[in-house]
Amino acid sequence: MRSLIGRPKRQEDPAPSRLAYRLHRIMLRPVLRFAVIYGLPVGLMLAALGVYFGDQQRRDAVRLIYNQAATLFVERPEFMIDLMSISGASDDVAQDIREVLNIDFPISSFDLDSAQMRETILGLDPVKEARVNVHWGEMVQIEIEERRPAIIWRRREALELLDETGAYVRTASSRLDYPQLNLIAGAGADQHVAQALALYAAARPLAERLRGMVYVGQRRWDVALDRDQRLMLPERDPVQALERIIGLDQAQDLLARDIEVVDMRLEKRMTLRLGEEALLGSQDVIQMKTGD
Repeated sequence: MRSLIGRPKRQEDPAPSRLAYRLHRIMLRPVLRFAVIYGLPVGLMLAALGVYFGDQQRRDAVRLIYNQAATLFVERPEFMIDLMSISGASDDVAQDIREVLNIDFPISSFDLDSAQMRETILGLDPVKEARVNVHWGEMVQIEIEERRPAIIWRRREALELLDETGAYVRTASSRLDYPQLNLIAGAGADQHVAQALALYAAARPLAERLRGMVYVGQRRWDVALDRDQRLMLPERDPVQALERIIGLDQAQDLLARDIEVVDMRLEKRMTLRLGEEALLGSQDVIQMKTGD
C-alpha cells in the first residue's frame, strides 16, 4: 500500500460556480433585491395575518381587546368632563340648549365634537351666534349671543318676534307683553324688516298716533294711524314719501283734518280721500255755488 503521507493537498478553485455567479448578478438588480429583502417577509406576514384573521372568532376577540383598551384610555379621569357652562343665554334658551345637546355627564372629552355641538345650537331660532370650547378634563364652555327682538310681526295665526334682519326669534302670546316693540303686518313683511324700522324712525313725529305698518301686495307699505287714517306709500322710496307727508302735516295740519287716506302711490302726485263729514261739507259748498 502506498503511503499517503506527504501527498500534496488538492487546491480548490476560488472562482464561483456558474450558478452562484448568475444568482449573485441577479441579486444586484435593485428591484429584485428589494423584493427579496422586504417584499418577501411582508408578503409572508400578510399571508399569516390573513390566515389568522380568516376566523370570525379571532377577529371578534381582537376587536374586543382593542375596544377595551381604547375605553380604558379615553375614560381616564384626566379626560372626563362632568360640567357644562352656558353664558349669555336666558334661562329658557339655556334649557333648550341642554335639551338639544342631550349630553349624559360624565363624558369623555374624546366623545365631544365642538363643531357639531355648535351647529346643533345654531339650529335654535333664538340663537344668533354660539362659541363652544371643550376644556379637556374640566368642562364644556358655551357662549351664546341671542337674537334680540326688534319688531312684532302680526300673522293670521300668531304674533312672531323678529330681529333686525327679519329672523324669527320666538312667538309672543300677547301684544301687551312687548309694548316697546313696533308692529308690522302683511304677507312678506318679515322680508323687509329693515325698511319697516327705517319707516318707524321717520315716523317719530307721529309716534302718538301710529298704530302699525302693513305690507300690501308684497310690494309696498301702508302706515296705519288712529282715527282709521291710512298713509299709502309708494313701492320706491317710501321713507322719502312719508317724510313729505309729515312735512305737510307740520306745515298745514294735514293729518288733523277729516281725511281717511293720503295716497302717495304715485310719486309726483298726492291724492286725498276725505272722510264722510268732510265730503258732506264739500257737497254743501258745491250746492251753494250752483244755487241748488
